[in-house]
Amino acid sequence: MTAGIEPKVLRTEDVIGLVAEIPEGHQHLRTTLTMVDGTAITLQEATVAAIVRAYTAIKTDPVRTRVVMKGQHMAGRKAGYAEWQLVEE
Repeated sequence: MTAGIEPKVLRTEDVIGLVAEIPEGHQHLRTTLTMVDGTAITLQEATVAAIVRAYTAIKTDPVRTRVVMKGQHMAGRKAGYAEWQLVEE
């Protein structure tokens, strides 16, 4: 969490729809959440992958309760991976 910024909690009941797809002409997954107020948020695959990594790390470890990731440019990355990644501190 960034100092001075109050996070908005996205409750399950705030989301009325979810579409996960690889759009035509693209290679990577996009996940769009549609909110009850009509707004939509689309997450790129690398963002969803970071969330899944953090979730899995916490849920499969009997003592771990927190994962912190920071965004950084990845100069020497594998082919097909985004240049900007969320990586664990």
